Amino acid sequence: MHEEVLLHDLVEKVAEVSLTQGALRVTRVRLWVGALSHFSEATLRARWPGAVKGTPAEGSRVEVETSDDPNDPRATGLFLVSLDVEEGPPGGSGGVPSRAGPGPG
Repeated sequence: MHEEVLLHDLVEKVAEVSLTQGALRVTRVRLWVGALSHFSEATLRARWPGAVKGTPAEGSRVEVETSDDPNDPRATGLFLVSLDVEEGPPGGSGGVPSRAGPGPG
């Protein structure tokens, strides 16, 4: 259950950031996973397509950086590092790739 909430919150954050960037869609999402997080890279990759279905991140590539430092103050967390988005007017063609994100935790 805890994993579901974290993943849901992360997907909401991705949608929020993409909206503020005026994105047509998200093409890549970079995540950072703490050593004591409930998530593994394999779990995130497996669950990502279903979690982002129907959002601007549907079809996006997910890249996961994992930490092996249990003493890191963020060790229990899952963090959005950056997004690559395709910007442009809705219904337009030839969107412009861009990078957005809140930066490291």
